[in-house]
Amino acid sequence: MNENIAILTDSTSDLPFGLIQDKKIEFLPLKINYSQQQYKDRVEIKPQEIYEQLDREIPTTSTPSPQELKDKLLALKNKGITHVLAIHISSGLSGTYNMAKMISEQITGLTVEVIDSKALSMGLGRLVLYATELLESGIDFTTLVNKVKAKIDNIDVFFVLKTLKYLKKGGRIGKVQGTIGSLLNIKPIISINETGEYYTYKKSRGRKKSLKKLYQIAKKRIATGPCKVDVMHGNAAQESEVLLNKFKKLENVKETFTGQISPVMVVHTGPGLIGVTITKLD
Repeated sequence: MNENIAILTDSTSDLPFGLIQDKKIEFLPLKINYSQQQYKDRVEIKPQEIYEQLDREIPTTSTPSPQELKDKLLALKNKGITHVLAIHISSGLSGTYNMAKMISEQITGLTVEVIDSKALSMGLGRLVLYATELLESGIDFTTLVNKVKAKIDNIDVFFVLKTLKYLKKGGRIGKVQGTIGSLLNIKPIISINETGEYYTYKKSRGRKKSLKKLYQIAKKRIATGPCKVDVMHGNAAQESEVLLNKFKKLENVKETFTGQISPVMVVHTGPGLIGVTITKLD
């Protein structure tokens, strides 16, 4: 049987739209819900619009609707796609993965494999790009799935926030809660554990020291071998650029990218996020 494979991801992958189109990646936006209006993440609302309204209202977020995913999969099937590899935001942070698993099992005549990335932002984005590279090499679907699953362990995500207020409000605090003394200005360096939840990787005091610690943690990982490094930010472009330029000077860093996180992630982190993704090369 000839395999016609499509790769599907969601809006938290933070991949630029131009790249998504160029690589023919299928894309499903999460939702941002205000009291009076719902928006499709990255399609109908920009990060800056969230920041400008945070004082008035902190919105909630939700998964793509089951019907939207069903329509997407049926449209791919009607286009002649036989296999879909769906790679989504960590199941510990969003219900998107579980919803995708449930809906994919309802579609007949289409083989769908749903992968829990245990990541987000460019941690998810790099996994999706890796899948497209493998697909372009002409490998079969089973090998593609196995290689992408194996790659998850080679991607690390670390980030710092200015405040934990938004993580707490959105219920995404994970294992970070209870480890921070806000009166002492303790800033956690947050990572994602094996269950896909946030946890405190290290602690630091104050913004400058936390960014320095973030760099030191990443530098240590980078020293173990060639990798790609991404620095993402939430309304903190200048700080992210400074950090990125430091990484560019390291010998093992073969490729870099910087950009702003998606509106859905802005809702849960507020302004001031600086995140680093390290993807080891094969």
